[in-house]
Amino acid sequence: MEPIAYWSFDEGQGCLAHERSTSSKDQIHYALAKGRFQPPQDPVWRKGIRGYALLFDGYSTWLQRSVDQSPRLSKSLTITTWIAPRSYDFGDEQRLAAIVNQHDRERCEGYVFGLSRHGSWSLQLALGEEWVEVWCYDHPIPKGAWSFVSATYEALTGLMKLYLNGCKVAEKQLSKKDIGITASTEDLLIGRNNKGVILAEAFTMNMFDGLMDELRLYDLAMSEEDIARSYRDYLSEHGGVVPAIPYEHLAIHRANFAQDRHRPQYHLTSPGHWMNEPHAPIYFNGLYHLFYQFNPNGPFWHYIHWGHWVSEDLVHWRDLPVALAPEPGIDPDGIWSGSAAFDENGYPALFYTAGNYACSPNQSVGLAYTTYPQDGDLDLKKWVKHSEPIVVQKPGIGYFGEFRDPFVWKENDTWIMLVGTGIEGKGGTAMVYHSENLTDWKLEGPLYVSNYEQYPYLGVVWELPVLLPLKRDGQETGKHILLISPWGPEAKVEVNYWMGEWDSSRFRFIPDHEEPRLIDVGDFHFTGPSGMVDPVTGRSLLFTIAQGERTPEIDYDCGWSHGAGMPISLTVREDGQLGIEPIEEMRQLRGAQLLNLQNVSLDEANECLQHIQNDSFEIELTFGPGAVHQYGISVRRTPDGEEETVLFYDQDRERLGVNRNKSTLDVRERTTGIQEGLLELHGEPLNLRVFVDRSLIEAYANGQKCLTTRAYPSRLDALGLLLHGERDIRIMSVQMWEIKPAFQVSV
Repeated sequence: MEPIAYWSFDEGQGCLAHERSTSSKDQIHYALAKGRFQPPQDPVWRKGIRGYALLFDGYSTWLQRSVDQSPRLSKSLTITTWIAPRSYDFGDEQRLAAIVNQHDRERCEGYVFGLSRHGSWSLQLALGEEWVEVWCYDHPIPKGAWSFVSATYEALTGLMKLYLNGCKVAEKQLSKKDIGITASTEDLLIGRNNKGVILAEAFTMNMFDGLMDELRLYDLAMSEEDIARSYRDYLSEHGGVVPAIPYEHLAIHRANFAQDRHRPQYHLTSPGHWMNEPHAPIYFNGLYHLFYQFNPNGPFWHYIHWGHWVSEDLVHWRDLPVALAPEPGIDPDGIWSGSAAFDENGYPALFYTAGNYACSPNQSVGLAYTTYPQDGDLDLKKWVKHSEPIVVQKPGIGYFGEFRDPFVWKENDTWIMLVGTGIEGKGGTAMVYHSENLTDWKLEGPLYVSNYEQYPYLGVVWELPVLLPLKRDGQETGKHILLISPWGPEAKVEVNYWMGEWDSSRFRFIPDHEEPRLIDVGDFHFTGPSGMVDPVTGRSLLFTIAQGERTPEIDYDCGWSHGAGMPISLTVREDGQLGIEPIEEMRQLRGAQLLNLQNVSLDEANECLQHIQNDSFEIELTFGPGAVHQYGISVRRTPDGEEETVLFYDQDRERLGVNRNKSTLDVRERTTGIQEGLLELHGEPLNLRVFVDRSLIEAYANGQKCLTTRAYPSRLDALGLLLHGERDIRIMSVQMWEIKPAFQVSV
């Protein structure tokens, strides 16, 4: 029997797929083929069951055939294909992540075959004026492995069937027989739902994510014997065994985005698609592990997993497989933020916010254990979840329904947990729990409650509470820092902090100052705090998101969104104020020194800088005598100054700031305006360490404040620098280095 449509996906390159039954070719839609921010790329091809297979990326890869050229399926049908999902779809509005479809459910037209939540799958048809569905829940399609999936409808008998690897796994007998499939006026789509849910104005949900090979459509219902024979025929080329898929063949590869002129290279980023806050840092057996909020389906916030990086030194990193993914049970709707600590035996454990929209509240605290004691894997790639939540919010405990982001540490033989929430009518807080065994937790009340009436920008709920000890020159000071991110009406999403004392006997924090302070004086770029005490050096380290601040349309074109700020070290200065510095290990990434000047005039320094064109560097400069009023440095500057991002210090007003009004000519970008904050130098000369990593810019001033911002110049020649200030200003020193990437990437 011959199919009426057959895509073998054997091309192995290019943006066209050959449909062999009609010898026609279909365009493969793929975001990176546009080449808007880097050279155009082909969609990703991998080794398939036969020849090659096409890797669908979950948000931008699909094939489309016009309705007038699509195969007609009017009575019976069979669909067969090999698939290997990389991730599962959320199942918005109970629509399928379509493998193949030509349908409109609301108009009761056509057919759709695809996957849904947690690997469930379905064939759905319009028969006359009735929409019918057959589902398979008890044989979910596994991630990361080849499966031969088939679906049939036989009009004469009214039977719908699903087959997995040649065996029938689901069947539905319809009450009416000999009913044909209602024709659809939609185009035929492969990998994308005809009527997918639209998210954030640019993203169509319900799209297939993973490998697909050997897609065939028949206008008859194949028998179980024929389907089993087809399955065996495919495997005869592999010795009768389904071939394994190397992890690298399904992973999102950094090389896909390495030439994007805006994508940071030495800061932490996900391999692709969406990330928000990094969290749960932990050091174990010589390796630092850091996790992050990650959506493998595309560059948008939606179905959140835990991504995973690992490093020996906090600056050179490797990507690892997803550590935690939503599953049926306590966390079907998301694995949201949390932290890491050591269990009773000294092995890492993960504490996370489990999302379950079927429950009220829909957030609880989950726990996952490493399988290291069983497999000895130092990369800690596998985790096993505790079977039920370890903490569930009860009415009257905090702001009901807003209860998330557990931060856990151990003191002596007791584990202590902070969970972000609020006190209705008062302000944000973190509830404090303690435990002797990680699974049984006792509530000790609120850590400290902020005053919403006086400080409305702190919101009504705290997210991501972090409590860390502070040292001076490596010595204990008795001081702690409490960091939070506000949520709720009037909340300004910045990292706020208080310095003070942690009373472990009463489980309370006593701040030294009622009004919170900011570490970073940028705007909405330095957010999402997490932290750890580094057991190697004793430092208190802070990790944050570096928000991307782009439109959904641009995220779509790029294929990635957001990143992380560089890790910073927090201390107590001699003057009792908070000390903020990039971690010392960042110096390991320095490459060639581009400039080294001492005690020069402004004009002399600019004469040297005009010969340097770079978008990934560190520059350290100290302004000397004559530095009055406003002075600073422009980065990502075009030769004519049409585009530039200006970092400045206003000495009269004691303000450190950035002017982004000329950062880009691209009207779609959101990088604009002036952001600034207080920086009191008390007569000290201004010392700036500026890190430019393509679009991500960080400045550190005198060990007191940092400023994080983004800039996306439209012009390719926005690679210059220029110092600003009065002409008689002296520049005490300027040193500049190239910076090497944090990840090894082969382009």
